[in-house]
Amino acid sequence: MSEIRILTEDQLRQRVTLDAAAIAVIEDAFATLAQGHVVMPDIMSMQMPDVNGELDVKTAYVPGLPGFAVKLSPGFFDNPSRGLPSTSGLMVVLSSQTGRVQALLLDNGYLTDLRTAAAGAVAARHLSRSDASRAAIFGAGLQARMQLQALELVRPIGEAVIWARDHDKARALAQRLSRSDLPVRAVKDPREAAESADIIVTTTPAKHPIIRADWLRPGQHLTAMGSDQQEKNELDPFCLDRADLYVADRLSQTRRMGELRAAVEARLFGGDAHFPELGDIVTGRHPGRTAAGQITIADLTGTGVQDTAIANHALAAFSPEV
Repeated sequence: MSEIRILTEDQLRQRVTLDAAAIAVIEDAFATLAQGHVVMPDIMSMQMPDVNGELDVKTAYVPGLPGFAVKLSPGFFDNPSRGLPSTSGLMVVLSSQTGRVQALLLDNGYLTDLRTAAAGAVAARHLSRSDASRAAIFGAGLQARMQLQALELVRPIGEAVIWARDHDKARALAQRLSRSDLPVRAVKDPREAAESADIIVTTTPAKHPIIRADWLRPGQHLTAMGSDQQEKNELDPFCLDRADLYVADRLSQTRRMGELRAAVEARLFGGDAHFPELGDIVTGRHPGRTAAGQITIADLTGTGVQDTAIANHALAAFSPEV
């Protein structure tokens, strides 16, 4: 009987980091998805409103990769008041040849955070201006920090602002992230934050819009990644109407749970409206930003192909010991 590899969060953190290699893995995953070779079922999602919790189960089979991941990703949003992170979880990796369990990645949500940040970098690389240097991050949690780190890997970020409903948390994060070569400050006015930026990233569990359409200006790119459930909504639906280019990570998902869902419900678009996916942009099947003055939006709900890709990437980091 073959041995099942069990890796802990600490072990994974030591060898798998948010770097150019991780971004390339996620970029390749989106490209493969666009080429139509991936088998990726709908997300299984379970809501637990009485405890302000949710559980998502995501998976995808990617031909050519040695394994496929099944990820359990809980989010319990009252946890910070208990001194616990909002998200956790684990991945099970099974052989693509035999279906046998190869590994348990007890990452406590770390790999999800990493692949989510990497997806933000992919979106920024293909949709933001190449000279974009000012970032606005909405949210003050772990993903907010990682998104700024990811942006620095693909764009010449020279300054950043942080906005969160809890200004004290925004200020604490800004103080933590600020460096001599990257000043970061917290702002109380979300409009000020949005209007100051070349790239805006939203990382909140908001159920009502925190970004208004009339705050957007020509040349900006906005990545929204908090709306991964049907009741969540970070963007005023008219943001999508104002955008010159809207891009989904997976269109079938954003119609159901992304920012596109809210725009369809507002009757700004039909339920069958077609938009490009991020993989289409990566592969060149659809043009990305074509002019400096365009407003672009990426709607990232999180995909199973990202989880399978990052799980295989993680296991490869331990391959000499497998």
